[in-house]
Amino acid sequence: MRISDCYSHNRKSAIENRKWAGLVALAVAFAPCGASAEAQQAKKVPRVGFLSSSTLPSMKVRIEAFRDGLRELGYVEGKTIVVEYRSAEGKLDRLPALAKEFVALKVDVIVSPGASATRAIKQATATIPVVMTQDPDPVGNGFVANLGHPGGNITGLSSMAADLAGKRLELLKEILPKLSRVAIFETSTNTGNARQLRETEIAAETLGVKLQRLDIRSANDVEAAYGAAVKERADAVFVLTSSITDSDTKHIAELAVKNRLPMMHARADAVEAGGLMSYGVSLNDLHRRAAVYVDKILKGAKPADLPVEQPTKFELVINLKTAKQIGLTIPPNVLARADRVIK
Repeated sequence: MRISDCYSHNRKSAIENRKWAGLVALAVAFAPCGASAEAQQAKKVPRVGFLSSSTLPSMKVRIEAFRDGLRELGYVEGKTIVVEYRSAEGKLDRLPALAKEFVALKVDVIVSPGASATRAIKQATATIPVVMTQDPDPVGNGFVANLGHPGGNITGLSSMAADLAGKRLELLKEILPKLSRVAIFETSTNTGNARQLRETEIAAETLGVKLQRLDIRSANDVEAAYGAAVKERADAVFVLTSSITDSDTKHIAELAVKNRLPMMHARADAVEAGGLMSYGVSLNDLHRRAAVYVDKILKGAKPADLPVEQPTKFELVINLKTAKQIGLTIPPNVLARADRVIK
């Protein structure tokens, strides 16, 4: 082979080698990006636990509101997010085991629609973020240090149950001008009831109404409580929110009709179940907004730094069918202010 031919051959080989080396380098350079993309696709889908003390059917509307909130934020349940639903079916002693189940599943966030559930979760974990959807008194219940700076692994929304207690008694007085004695259905084991009761007592003193406190610690106490209310000639019944009373709304409403006693609730679902009247926050709105907290936490926010938010939507709901059953006429001025009337 001539020297010129040899040079030409070697030059071509060098060029080919450089091209090959370049392709290999290019492949190596892009390999991490491809691997990273695959890793991102295979990344664990966030898992959320939803723990209710009430039955899931009774929570249907609020759960759907929470799902709506997730959808509005771009989540597709079952694909980009997984939500595990658990219910104590009204048996509060089951909550600790269910909370521990979520800890064992290593969920990323736990959503709690009630104080009893939040308490069980708080005892089970101090690290997994918790989002309250409707706590009546987050500070009084010991779940957060203060509303502005929760300081731990729990945050979310407050239902302001205590703050609205006085307004509920005023409304009851409006539909019953001669109201003088009210039976209070409370749950003494529920720490959130203490502040609700204080606010109700302040309003009662102003309105000249005497209160008869009746302790509801289980569904078995409801019938006896009605018996005591009738015996003391109560003009109406005022229900404080608790896991017990919130889980037994239909039974409580049926007995109110049977005993022809007007009843004031804090929650609209109690009126939907047959109760006479409720004034309080829109629980559906709170559950929808809870999805925003879940989203922020999944994106790296710390519960300790997310302020507890107050409700922005309130509603007065009246059941005219129930009013008719107990022989009560709702004054037109009150009826005109109702956000929803059930006929």
